[in-house]
Amino acid sequence: MSEPATLTHRSKLLTLTGVLLALFLGSLDQTIVSTALPRIVADLHGFDRFTWVATAYLVASTALVPVYGKLADMYSRRAIEIIAVLTFLFGSALCGLAGEFGTLPLLGDGMTQLIIFRAIQGLGGAGLFAMAFIIIADLFPPAERGRYQGFVGATFGVSSVLGPFLGGLLTDHGTGLVPGVEGWRLVFYVNLPLGALALWFITSRMPALRPRGERLPLDYLSALLLMAGLVPLVIGLQVNKAVYPWTSPTTLGLFGAALTALVLFVVRSLHSPNPILDLGLFKNKVFRSANIALFLLGGAFLSIIIFEPLFMINVVGVTATKAGVSLIPLSLGVVSGSMLAGQMVSRFGHYKRWMLAGGLVVLTGLSLLATMPIDISYGRVMLYVLVCGVGLGPSMPLYTLAIQNAIEPRFIGQATSASQFFRQIGGAITAAVLGTVLTMSLAHLLPATAAPTPAQQLSVSEGPALTVNDMASDGSGAASPLVREAFARAISRIYLCTICLVLAGWLASWFIPELPLRKSNAPAAGSPTTKVPAMAE
Repeated sequence: MSEPATLTHRSKLLTLTGVLLALFLGSLDQTIVSTALPRIVADLHGFDRFTWVATAYLVASTALVPVYGKLADMYSRRAIEIIAVLTFLFGSALCGLAGEFGTLPLLGDGMTQLIIFRAIQGLGGAGLFAMAFIIIADLFPPAERGRYQGFVGATFGVSSVLGPFLGGLLTDHGTGLVPGVEGWRLVFYVNLPLGALALWFITSRMPALRPRGERLPLDYLSALLLMAGLVPLVIGLQVNKAVYPWTSPTTLGLFGAALTALVLFVVRSLHSPNPILDLGLFKNKVFRSANIALFLLGGAFLSIIIFEPLFMINVVGVTATKAGVSLIPLSLGVVSGSMLAGQMVSRFGHYKRWMLAGGLVVLTGLSLLATMPIDISYGRVMLYVLVCGVGLGPSMPLYTLAIQNAIEPRFIGQATSASQFFRQIGGAITAAVLGTVLTMSLAHLLPATAAPTPAQQLSVSEGPALTVNDMASDGSGAASPLVREAFARAISRIYLCTICLVLAGWLASWFIPELPLRKSNAPAAGSPTTKVPAMAE
C-alpha cells in the first residue's frame, strides 16, 4: 500500500472525514432506533418480537466483523468500505419501508420485515466499525495514529448523545415532514443523505489502499464456520432468559451448536493457507493481552450503559427521558478521555501508562457507583458516570493502536477487526450474565408480591427492563422504599461484578509490552516474508 505515502495531509484528512461520517452512521443507528422502538412496536403490532429488532442487528454486525477484517487484507480498502456503506444504506431504506405494503410473501408482516431488514443493516454496520480503524491505520503511522483514532471515540460520543434526542424528535414530531411518512420511519431514512455524503468523500477522496503481497483465494468454508458459530452464540446470549433460562434446551442447544462450529473453525483455520483469522496472531503477546483487556472493558462499558438508567428510574425516581440524559456525561467523558489519550500518546509515546491510568480512573468511578446510597442526587450520579467515561476513553484508541503497532502491516485488517470483535462479544456476554445476576438479586431481595414476573422481563440489551410501574409502589406512582432499596442493592452487586471485570482487564494490561511506536507503515526491517503475522517482540 504505497498510496498513503504520496497523499498530501489534506487528502488524508478528507479521507478521514468520509470514514468518520460512515462510522457516525453506524454508531448513530445503535442509539437512535432505541428511542423510536416503542412507537415502531405499536405501529407494527410486534411487541412479542421487539427484542429481535436489536438482536438481529447485533448478530449480523458481530459475526461479520472478522470477515470484513480479512477482506480488507485481501482487497482494496476503499472497495470494502463502499460495499459496507451501500449495504448499510440499503438496509436502512428497507427498514423505513417495513410494513408499508402489508404482509409480504416470505418476509411476513411488518415486524418480521423490520427484523430481517435490521439484519441487512447489521451486515453493513459491521464494516463501518471494522474499516474505520483499518483505514486510519493505512493513512497514518503508529507514532501519529493515536490523535486520529481519538476522533473515533469522539464520533461514538457525539452519536450517543445526538441519537436518543434525534430519535425522539423524529418519532414525536417528524410525521408530516415527508407527506405520508410516519415520523419513526425517518429514523431510518435520515441515514440516506448522511450516507450519500460519506460515499462522496470515500469515492472522490479516498485512495484505493490495496493490500500488499500475494492474494490467495478466500477460505469460504472458514468464513461459514465462523458465522455458524457466532450467530447461535450471540442469539443464545440475547434471548430472554426468563423465557429461555440458561439451562433450557433451546439455550443449551444454541450454545452447543456454537461450540461445535467454532471448534471446527479453529481446526479449519489451523490447516487453511488463507484463514479468516490467522490464529498465529495469538502468539503475539501484545495482541493476546490487549484483546483480553478489550473483552473485559467492553463488558464494563455496556454494564454502565444498561444498569445506570435502571438505577436512575427505580431508585432516584426520574423519568425514562431523564435517565437517558444522565448517560450524556458518560459519552462526554469517553470523548475527552479518548482524545486526550490519543493526543498525549502521539506527542510523547508510552501508550501503556495511559491504559493503566485509565483503568484506575474507571475503578474509582465504579467504586463510587457501587456505594451509592438510596437518597443520592441525580447530579451526583451523573458526576460518577463522567468519571467512568473519562477512564474508559483511552480504551477506545490505545489498545487497538498497540495491536496495530505490534503486527505486520499486511495483517492489519485481521488484527484490527479482532480487537473490535472481542470488545463487542465481551459486551454481549457481560450483558447477558449481569442481566441474570440482576434478576436473581431482585428475586432474593423482594417479596414474591413485588418481584418481577417472567412477563415483565425484557432483554437488557434494549435498555431499562423493569420500572417502578411494574413493582410495588407507595400509591403515588413512586417506588416504595422496599423496591428502591432492593434495586439499589441489586445494582450495587452489578457494579461490584463490573469492578472485577475492570480489575481483571487492568491486570491484563500490565502484560502488554511497551513497544516503540513505529514512525512508518512500511514493514519492519528484516520482517518475514512467510506467513508469520507477529512482529518481533
